[in-house]
Amino acid sequence: MIQRTEPEAQIRASHILLMYDGSMHSEATRSKAEAQALIKDIKEQINKGANFAKMAIEYSDCPSGREGGDLGEFGRGQMVGEFESAAFALDLDQISDVVETPFGYHLIQRTA
Repeated sequence: MIQRTEPEAQIRASHILLMYDGSMHSEATRSKAEAQALIKDIKEQINKGANFAKMAIEYSDCPSGREGGDLGEFGRGQMVGEFESAAFALDLDQISDVVETPFGYHLIQRTA
């Protein structure tokens, strides 16, 4: 029997978003450089064992941060291109490198 490998239609992910002054829909006052330095620091803390959801609650500028960064399930075409490409490329439980979109800097964790 031939097994087909089709691209996944939907995934579930969480993220941490750091906006900066001038990013899309942002009310943040931090500079782009400050946001970039902070997101890199958060990534380093997670790499050393910090809990992703707790970091999202503490740092994320997205309303999803209150839920540990959970975005629920989404399909292709529902997120901005850079975010979608990074999220769909992740393996389960994998955390992305820093991803820049018009909204700011993200760390993305694939959860399903």
